[in-house]
Amino acid sequence: MNVLAFIGAPALMLARTVRASARDGLPWRESLRQLHELGGRSVWLVMSGMAFFGAVMVTIADSQARKLTGNLPVVGPPYFELMVREFGPVMSALLAAARGGASHGAELSTMSVNEQVEALEMSAGDPYADLVAPRVVAGLVGVPLLCVLGTMAATLSAVATASWVFGVDGTAFMDARYVDGWDVVAGLVKAAACGVYIPLAAAVEGLSARGGAEAVGEATTRGVVAACLGCLLIDFVVAMGFQALRV
Repeated sequence: MNVLAFIGAPALMLARTVRASARDGLPWRESLRQLHELGGRSVWLVMSGMAFFGAVMVTIADSQARKLTGNLPVVGPPYFELMVREFGPVMSALLAAARGGASHGAELSTMSVNEQVEALEMSAGDPYADLVAPRVVAGLVGVPLLCVLGTMAATLSAVATASWVFGVDGTAFMDARYVDGWDVVAGLVKAAACGVYIPLAAAVEGLSARGGAEAVGEATTRGVVAACLGCLLIDFVVAMGFQALRV
């Protein structure tokens, strides 16, 4: 994978999208439709996936607690901080990238292969303003909302698993004594950045697709892979940034 293209192509597309939207305006109706496509149709995937993740995390925490403290509720507050700051936004973004990135990539690559994008340009339309911008807005709004719902699902799953499976006080996994405003800010920054990057990565691959049905599949796959890797890179960069600020 070309690292320069991996970082530069989405950045260039974002710059072109912002410029086109400032010139032509943002199609709000299409933005709402894309918000439903990304957020509304991904909510059950994210919540169910995060619920299983929360249960697995408690199971692992119980194994570690037996070795170190012998008391599972002791790890509850650090677990909640880690979920709010790290696992909640990243895992939710990855699940959204798997579903939403595939949807964006397939739709845009199909339009590109069928020459609908060229037809839009010949009709005085702008693909960046009409196709990419609504998806970016939907990601910017939708992924943080999915992050909040996913974190809630994982936390409630942890409470239920700790209480019903291990017979301890599950409410310890909702203890926010170690969580402060910076943890929430870090989680939301990660989710928002991933929400912007996911549709950009899918659009880069989708709009460059040429050929037939095989090209659609390849572009969709590359878009999902780029979106997932981008989310992990964003997580690392944001984490290092807040670490440098010591917050």
